[in-house]
Amino acid sequence: MLSAPELLKALVRFPSLSYKEEAVASFVEAYTTKSGLPTRRLGNNVYFWVGSGEHRLLLNSHLDVVPPSSGHPYDPFEPVEAGGLIYGRGTADAKASGAAMTTALLTLAREGWEPEGGQVIVALTVCEETGAEDNGLHVLRPHLPPIHAALVGEPTLLQPVIAQKGLLILKATVHGKNAHAARSHLGVNAISKAAEDICKLNSFRFACADTFLGAPTLCVTTISGGTGRNVVPDECTFYVDIRSVPGCSHKEMIQDIAALVSSDISVHSSRIIPVSTPASAHIVQSCLRVLPDMQPVGSPTASDWIHLHDLPVVKIGPGRSELSHTAEEHVAADEVSHAAQIYQRIIQEYFRSLPETSAT
Repeated sequence: MLSAPELLKALVRFPSLSYKEEAVASFVEAYTTKSGLPTRRLGNNVYFWVGSGEHRLLLNSHLDVVPPSSGHPYDPFEPVEAGGLIYGRGTADAKASGAAMTTALLTLAREGWEPEGGQVIVALTVCEETGAEDNGLHVLRPHLPPIHAALVGEPTLLQPVIAQKGLLILKATVHGKNAHAARSHLGVNAISKAAEDICKLNSFRFACADTFLGAPTLCVTTISGGTGRNVVPDECTFYVDIRSVPGCSHKEMIQDIAALVSSDISVHSSRIIPVSTPASAHIVQSCLRVLPDMQPVGSPTASDWIHLHDLPVVKIGPGRSELSHTAEEHVAADEVSHAAQIYQRIIQEYFRSLPETSAT
């Protein structure tokens, strides 16, 4: 059995960009099968488990990574440990979590531990980075037995995250009337109308807010209009990026924006919804008992949590989120080892203190 840092290095050596995860999935499947864990595979999604009871705790992280950045200090797919830090693409986001989760479950199995009346499943899935409908957890979940709670492995410095922002992207279309620029009074300038709407949006504030994430944020990110330098533009489009928070439905936010501006508003994307778990939830309290010096926080970044939005979930894992997708991506080897121990203790604490009414 590899240590968690060594398993992480083995995973990093696979250049598992989204849609190219077959080799790393085969490695994980062979590794857990050889280690004695019952293992199944659906496409390139691999899952394995301990226990056979009906109350199930899921640990999930993803195997895919984004393409290398420019300026990596080392080969992004040949992990290098320097000064106690492991460098490479995916070290923080999120193969460290996957390595630690796998090591935790293997350690529990080798110790002969099983959750009384329960089951612990680790699922390492694909296409998390693409945001597409073929997301691995989205595909896999209908094939899993009913899940009661989950840990999602992403870089949080092992701080329990219990609220996560969503993403709503709106397309605004403004209609005007063409005219020669020399006779601009005969036309209606769509760009000018768009500018008026953008000014309104820049000063707009949503009424709702979340305890951990604050109020939603809004930003106009692209704009396009006009067909010629001497023509009054008859159409202009711009996109609005809204980072939503729990307690503010996308439907209500769309209605608020549509009522504010004269543009025609359509939805470009609303799939990434905000999610949260009450601090009183058993999975949250289990994490806090294992990590008494930590406080729950919110996260601005999306994750596979959205595919578990109906469950109590805590996002937690080794590494710094700020390093995700950067050339300097790395994680401390000691933190990966510590994460494996923390996952193991959370699993045991979750089932040790499970309320009787939740045990079946």
